[in-house]
Amino acid sequence: MKLGSGFGWLWSAYAVSTYGTWIAFGAFPLLAVRVLHSSAFAVSLLEAAGLAVAAIVAFPLGPWVAHRPKRPVMITMDLTRFLATASVPVAYALGLLSYGHLLVVSVVSGAAGIAFSAASGAYLKHLVHGDHLLIANGRFEGTTWVATAAGPPLGGALVGLLGPVVTVTANAVSYLLSALGILRIRGDDVAAPRDPATRVRGAALLGGWRFIGHDHVLRRLFLNSVLVGGLITATVPLLAVLLLGEYHFPAWQYGLAFGVPALGGLVGARLSARLAARHGRRRVMVVSGWLRSIFPLGLAFVRPGVTGLLTVIVVEALLITCMGVFNPIYATERLRRTPPDQAAQVLTAWSVAGRLVQAALTMVWGVLAALIGPLAAITVSGVLLLATPLLLPRRTDPSHPEPVRRGGAVPAPTGDAPPSGGNALASGGNVLASDN
Repeated sequence: MKLGSGFGWLWSAYAVSTYGTWIAFGAFPLLAVRVLHSSAFAVSLLEAAGLAVAAIVAFPLGPWVAHRPKRPVMITMDLTRFLATASVPVAYALGLLSYGHLLVVSVVSGAAGIAFSAASGAYLKHLVHGDHLLIANGRFEGTTWVATAAGPPLGGALVGLLGPVVTVTANAVSYLLSALGILRIRGDDVAAPRDPATRVRGAALLGGWRFIGHDHVLRRLFLNSVLVGGLITATVPLLAVLLLGEYHFPAWQYGLAFGVPALGGLVGARLSARLAARHGRRRVMVVSGWLRSIFPLGLAFVRPGVTGLLTVIVVEALLITCMGVFNPIYATERLRRTPPDQAAQVLTAWSVAGRLVQAALTMVWGVLAALIGPLAAITVSGVLLLATPLLLPRRTDPSHPEPVRRGGAVPAPTGDAPPSGGNALASGGNVLASDN
């Protein structure tokens, strides 16, 4: 199905930056552990402080993004991330790399990423209409998981051959290439009109959260997504410390443990639209949402050596397959229920809240790991995840009916439906990392 040249360039820009991000997966924890000799708490603090400060810095960007054309915003944010990320290999080469430098880069890149995600989500809603968006969203999701499968093993091999900052350099270049891809998109842009009667800045800043709070389906999806994302993200630095530090996994094995399972995400993304067409979006979202809450508990059984490596691969493969099914439908439902003029603010509010929860839980789990050990802290996260599906929507809103099912085939777009769908660029549901 052709979605237009504009979508093709947006998809290409997303693909190149996503591959860059996953090649650099774990780069900052690796630098913190291997180069700066940081503790488990310090690595968790790096992750948490970067997330929290980035979210606070990005908080006022929602209205700013909403009222500006989206392509220039995306290009500006890509160039910002390029400059910030490129400063790391420069500082390393000069012998000036420090913990504080990594923290500043994390903050700047994170804030720019939130603004980019808000702009890209609003622009995709403008660019692709109707039920085409579920197909488009599945393509973004599939790209994410292919990059997740290929990137970490390749990054681990590059680190082993060329040193710990080569993958950070590749990530910086990917942001530059993404900006060039977005620059090639032609056609009109989208920007929400300003309301001259709106004088209260705080009201504009809180508009996205108010909209989420007033829609019962969005409210439950929001609570579910920020808690799942927070509990999973909190364990990422602990897994780095456990596998790279305590269990002494080589960098290539660490990359392999998270790369191979991502093929399950590609399978899930390819099946997502077909499953939704056959069984209904809500049912598939709820079932896959329940399943994704069960498998992380398997990380409690990770041990050193080949057995531990296989355990991580199997657990992550099952989890990521469920994520691959869940994420396109969840992201589709989010934008389906959001008016075009509020999309940027809703997505910014969603990302900001998600980052703050991730930061808070990462800090808590860093302290917990210092008290009871990384493996025990990861186990506690897995137990708590079992309760998160209770927050998923329990019924379908009649104002947003399911598409008609036709023998399991993906329904053809009607053409007269309001813009719907979601955006893997802004979904925030990635199991292994936050938004690209």
